[in-house]
Amino acid sequence: MSKLDDLLKELCPNGVEFKPIKEVYTRLRGTAITAGKMKEIDNPKGEIRIFAGGKTVINAREEDIPKANITRVPAVLVQSRGVIDFVFYENPFTFKNEMWAYTHKERVSVKYLLHVLKNSVIHFREAASGMGSLPQISLPVTEDFVIPVPPLEVQREIVRILDNFTELTAELTAELTARKKQYEYYRDALLSAKNDVPLVKLKDIATELYRGSGIKRDEVTAEGIPCVRYGEIYTTYNTWFDKCISHTKLEYVNSPKYFENGDILFAITGENIEDIAKSVAYLGNEKCLAGGDIVVMKHKQNPRYLAHVLATQSARLQKGKGKVKSKVVHSSIPSIQEIEIPLPNLEVQQKFADCLDNFEKICNDLNIGLPAEIEARQKQYEFYRDQLLTFAENGETILTDRQTDRQTDRQTDRQTDRQS
Repeated sequence: MSKLDDLLKELCPNGVEFKPIKEVYTRLRGTAITAGKMKEIDNPKGEIRIFAGGKTVINAREEDIPKANITRVPAVLVQSRGVIDFVFYENPFTFKNEMWAYTHKERVSVKYLLHVLKNSVIHFREAASGMGSLPQISLPVTEDFVIPVPPLEVQREIVRILDNFTELTAELTAELTARKKQYEYYRDALLSAKNDVPLVKLKDIATELYRGSGIKRDEVTAEGIPCVRYGEIYTTYNTWFDKCISHTKLEYVNSPKYFENGDILFAITGENIEDIAKSVAYLGNEKCLAGGDIVVMKHKQNPRYLAHVLATQSARLQKGKGKVKSKVVHSSIPSIQEIEIPLPNLEVQQKFADCLDNFEKICNDLNIGLPAEIEARQKQYEFYRDQLLTFAENGETILTDRQTDRQTDRQTDRQTDRQS
């Protein structure tokens, strides 16, 4: 019998109470701030972190945001727009006022809420509505969400167990991030402009450039014509791909626009300047539909080479010349046409592409090395989280001390190996 079972039997023999989040936690409000203001006050040395949804995060000095609602206690931030998710943060921070956060007088209870919300993240993403170009959840979706509320001692034990998993995953992820930065440095150096390699604009090598046609979220089907929606370029595909994860029916698309083997796809709508116009090469053999806010480029170059060179820092800076409108960043065909890249002959393109594909595979392939270990640890964490947070259904856990402490032992062994 595990320690958690003992605590449950001792502290809540008649079961665990369930309550809406709004009855247990204090909701914190954000700050009215525009994207333009955030750009103006962005200061890496600032002591206040400002979240604006998705990947948009800046630091600012407190004197530059005198009217901000600054949170100075541990809290769970609800990323309610774009990629719906939850973040635990305990240093001074604030966030745009379309978001919100929850806190509690006990830090451990805040961490407990984080794990509970993470365990139901699919529910929240399915509850999102497509407001504008990005999905969004409304306040009642979290306020009225009912959660198990065991005594604090039980929450503390659950947090202890689950934090062991997340800490090891964070350590592995930090290693992988360092490796990816090394890859990016190598890629940018390899593909930098050189005297013996001509620079060309995309408009000079594109045989055709055109926009896709809108495919709504509720028009995505399990079977049908393969398709790509612009958000998937940011969240699902890396440098290149050969199979679409989504499908739709032809009758849903008023003016179908297709892409084929070798084409480059650009996502021309996004949440921030740094990622706008992310591009990916399609290497599959099926004829697929391009969704709205995607630009398709046809050409006669090596598609894998183009995908790599368009991901360099030099190319990203050129892509970042988009304009902010209605809280969203946009690019366009004229902007994409002006992107300038080094273009060696096809033989050299092939060599560069093969070299970078191998390096990128080491960074991203879930079947080898660190990515595989991170994936395994994440699945393990999700399994135990699900088991631990459904204990109220049967009054006891199915875990033993030996099972839940293996992760701590594994983390200790890893740290010992590093020191030796």
